[in-house]
Amino acid sequence: MRSSKSRLDKERKTIKTMISMYCKNAHEPKSEFCEDCLELFDYASKRLDYCRFGENKPTCEKCPIHCYKPEMREKVRKAMRYAGPRMIYTHPIMGFRHLFKKMKKIKDLD
Repeated sequence: MRSSKSRLDKERKTIKTMISMYCKNAHEPKSEFCEDCLELFDYASKRLDYCRFGENKPTCEKCPIHCYKPEMREKVRKAMRYAGPRMIYTHPIMGFRHLFKKMKKIKDLD
């Protein structure tokens, strides 16, 4: 049985969870995100919407095209460094799915 969620929806949920975990630790927001982290999530979400690889998107780390601005890329990298190892304990299915996707070899993306 196939999941009704697309790969991009799962990717969006994963990045949202990672940024949320990071924000709660680093910024102590009053709601889910502080202003900076909300801006970061909105930016990442837009990048997913316009990804030229669509459903065949590799992890950003392995992507041949880096579509994030350098400043935003560093912010996402910082959030992922914090949240990635912790996701195995707090969101195990999402964490392992992301880990396995990172380990997967890239198919010809062109």
